[in-house]
Amino acid sequence: MASIRRIWSRWLGVNQNRQLKKALKQILGFTPHHLKLYETALSHRSITEHNRESNERLEYLGDAVLGAIVGDYLYHKYPGRSEGYLTEMRSKMVNRQQLNDIAIKMGLRKLVHYDKYNSLLKISHIFGNALEALVGAIYLDKGYEKARQFVYQSIIAPYMDMEALEHTEINHKNKLYGWANKYGHQLEFELIEEEMKGARKIFTVAVVVDGKIISTGKAYNKKDAGQMAAKLALEKLGLNEHHPSV
Repeated sequence: MASIRRIWSRWLGVNQNRQLKKALKQILGFTPHHLKLYETALSHRSITEHNRESNERLEYLGDAVLGAIVGDYLYHKYPGRSEGYLTEMRSKMVNRQQLNDIAIKMGLRKLVHYDKYNSLLKISHIFGNALEALVGAIYLDKGYEKARQFVYQSIIAPYMDMEALEHTEINHKNKLYGWANKYGHQLEFELIEEEMKGARKIFTVAVVVDGKIISTGKAYNKKDAGQMAAKLALEKLGLNEHHPSV
């Protein structure tokens, strides 16, 4: 009986690997060699207690590789532009929300392993983080040139409208500050709560306009919580991207 279970378990593992390779080939445009790297890239820390390594180290590496590739792309695409312009465009291209939206469109939502019962994760940027981790996995598995091809052909070309990005505001806090300064409102971001969830802290940041709390945002770091609160405040105040007075 034990031998039958081992055979069945081995068969399931082989079948799962085959399915993962097939799914990755559709997204990446090539067949991975070291599949374990890609499994790790798709594993969020919320499920790593199940004998999995999380994708945080690969995300760190992928972030650096992606930044270098995007920097090189912009340097050659805009030869007459200043360093400040290139830096701003790179920030827009590798923006967390931008990468998260692209990752979902690519189909990574179905492949990422994470705690689906954690409501905070559903509104975070785990899919964009997984995309960065995938870039890191490609770099380790296939080298820089393959990673560059993937970023150019599978991320920039199909999903990034460079002309639209030039006119895109991505910093919700800056946009809110601009509105407050223009119309003489007092704006503050206040950390109103820190709580532990498992082994991690959750921060709650409030947007306070003229002494009144307009919105709050929760995240695993203060920066993201502030951006989330600012985004909600913009929506509540009617200051969306089409608002003529912003």
